[in-house]
Amino acid sequence: MSIVIVGGGISGLSIAYFLLERKPDLDITVLESDGKAGGKIWTDRVDGFLCEGGVNGFLDNRPKTLELVGKLALTLLRSSDKARKRYIFSEKKLHLLPESPRSFFTSDLLSIYGRLRIVCELFVPRKKGNDETLADFARRRLGREAYEKLIDPMASGIFAGDPENMSLKSCFPKVHALEIQYGSLIRGMIRLQKEAKKTGKKVGPGPGGVLTSFYDGMETLVNGLNHNVGQRLKTNKKVVSIDRKKGIYTIFLSDNTIIEAESVIVASPAHVTADIVKDMDKLLSGTLNEIYYPSISVVCLGFKRAHIQRSLDGFGFLIPNREKRKILGTLWDSSIFPNRAPEGYVLLRSMVGGVRMSDLATEPDEVLVQVVLKELHDIMGIHAAPDFMRVYKHEKGIPQYSPGHEKRLESILEKTSKYKGFYLTGNAYRGIGVNDCIENSYNLAERIIKEYNF
Repeated sequence: MSIVIVGGGISGLSIAYFLLERKPDLDITVLESDGKAGGKIWTDRVDGFLCEGGVNGFLDNRPKTLELVGKLALTLLRSSDKARKRYIFSEKKLHLLPESPRSFFTSDLLSIYGRLRIVCELFVPRKKGNDETLADFARRRLGREAYEKLIDPMASGIFAGDPENMSLKSCFPKVHALEIQYGSLIRGMIRLQKEAKKTGKKVGPGPGGVLTSFYDGMETLVNGLNHNVGQRLKTNKKVVSIDRKKGIYTIFLSDNTIIEAESVIVASPAHVTADIVKDMDKLLSGTLNEIYYPSISVVCLGFKRAHIQRSLDGFGFLIPNREKRKILGTLWDSSIFPNRAPEGYVLLRSMVGGVRMSDLATEPDEVLVQVVLKELHDIMGIHAAPDFMRVYKHEKGIPQYSPGHEKRLESILEKTSKYKGFYLTGNAYRGIGVNDCIENSYNLAERIIKEYNF
């Protein structure tokens, strides 16, 4: 059976791996439009600094990723214990994010009223209805202050999104399920903690797990998959359209070559997929185009450690929208993982753009560097000029799961099910992280294997 996979990011590479694992003689071709595979996983090594141009790690709480890493014989690198400390910049200072109920009630991040309002969450009734924005949910259950100072920066840090237009059910399904099942987040967390004591497993409403990568960066995972896929991976091969006649798919490339296959798996971003399928199915193309991708840039700056006065004992900081700053936050990368900066230096990695400031992310590199330096001066008191600078731009970065995303997925599934052997996967649909992509690829591979009785 011949299968063409469009897109050589983590989704495309991992589904190729899972299919070949089950049936090594499958005729698989992976087409990647860029000069190298990996998508948003892009590790850059320059002048002794190791910069992640996109994804900087994954949580070690999902078995499929850990199983895949084990099968590829790769060595994991857990983040430093220092990285458990996370900060929120609020009211002109960095506040340590509370790590326990006791520290929460002694922290000055929230006012006394804000802390008491969270306790009142116990008495907030369930909301009737299928979907709700993250902002509406947080204000309703936790209060405005907790939403603005805790939930808003978290959403910016993970999705680069605006909680006012993010689907709770699609973005944070575990939190949504907690209210449905227990009627209260606090009550649900208490029940989960009791269960955790019985089973010995750490459970909670959040993602959990420890941030994990590799000594030589996230591209290690891509390289492992590349080695497995081998010559089946074709780079600099841009697919422009797909047609289907008499059960055979014809894939048209920008270099005027044509490939035929019995099955096609499209693992490209939704907006790219929309353009590829527009001649085959205009309605499907239109639905895919509803998924919005804001621009985001990553600015990596290296400094001599002696030039930074404050402690870098932590993960970094996020910034609530109410502070009206021009960055989403900064990760202290050299405090999170080793091998990120030369001896005597530190590496700071700042995010610019997202839904609320998408246009800013497309400014020239020198403008973005100056924006970040001004913010780091105000927030961290850094006065020194950087010794190292790199900017990585993603014109269309992280897909946004807006309200109604679940129904959008149902519509996409209904449309694609008309075409036997045609599948979509990637981070535009059911989870944006590396773990989500790998798990979704595994599930889709199992589905294909079952459908074709391999």
